[in-house]
Amino acid sequence: MKNFIVIIVVLFLSVSCKKELVKEPKKLITREKMIDIMYDLSLLEAMKYQKPLSLDSVETDPTKFILKKYNVDSLQFAQNNMYYASDYESYKEMFDEVSKKIAVNERAADSLAKIDEKKAAKANKNKPQVKAESRDSVRRTIPKINIDSIRMAQRKHRKDL
Repeated sequence: MKNFIVIIVVLFLSVSCKKELVKEPKKLITREKMIDIMYDLSLLEAMKYQKPLSLDSVETDPTKFILKKYNVDSLQFAQNNMYYASDYESYKEMFDEVSKKIAVNERAADSLAKIDEKKAAKANKNKPQVKAESRDSVRRTIPKINIDSIRMAQRKHRKDL
């Protein structure tokens, strides 16, 4: 009987020790959807850092646009973010997945940029090359004048006088 009571007490203490810091929100956002939201928000932050003026021209708040895209309000997102952040390991895994998505898209964007550069180089190569002499139209229109011929013309003019 004593062993049974000790086992019950140990079980009760082990169950009661697990204390949730943050309760699960009523409208829990799925983990995958939360990762997508975090991915979009991280891209938005990168845009703000790289080209701050690009977002100044937008009349609405870009963060609100992203939350609207996923049918989530700001309070719901904040509560879910706190809930997921309370479990450090799970939250870190979520950010690792976001980092993987960014890396995949970065490689794709880099390869597209290289393709564009190759197309531009090929287009420039196919254009007819303009010679350096033909670029300067002033040189073509003015005939070369020999200084000796000017002196000869002056002498001839003096003789005629």
